Amino acid sequence: MSTTYKIDPAHSSAHFVVRHMMITNVRGAFSNVQGAIVWDAADPSQTTVEATIDAATIQTQDAARDGHLKSADFLDVEKYPTITFKSTSVVPAGDGELKVTGDLTIRGVTEPVVLKVEGPTAETKDPWGNVRVGASATTKIKRSNFGLTWNAVLEGGGIALGDDLKIELEVSLIKS
Repeated sequence: MSTTYKIDPAHSSAHFVVRHMMITNVRGAFSNVQGAIVWDAADPSQTTVEATIDAATIQTQDAARDGHLKSADFLDVEKYPTITFKSTSVVPAGDGELKVTGDLTIRGVTEPVVLKVEGPTAETKDPWGNVRVGASATTKIKRSNFGLTWNAVLEGGGIALGDDLKIELEVSLIKS
């Protein structure tokens, strides 16, 4: 028997990490993560995951950089306002872990990705009577595969931005 959980945007987030100027990692985040998971504990292969992120909510602690990331050089949020994920396969991957394969769409480009998921946690009741579970997920993508190709050559050699983009997700889910 499956159970539907809705992503709680107030307690969920999507973070990313990219190498900047070949010397350090820069972190950013998106808020307003929404979607649903239909969880089948008896047969996880029947589980489905769908999520949508508001691309305009990108935050990197630098307003000028955030504006550039929202522009046509990167996410082009006016033309592509959302980032979406839809699972195609869910398989157990060890104790309390899942491998969730699905289609990630960024900037109108869809590519398969594999999420390493910890969870879901056991159900717990929050102070308002909602039944909740949580999960964490990670993956790594090549940003260039999604048309995120802007870069700059550094004076001393090398490039401003790495192509590898680490993605970290934290979701709090409310039982429907």
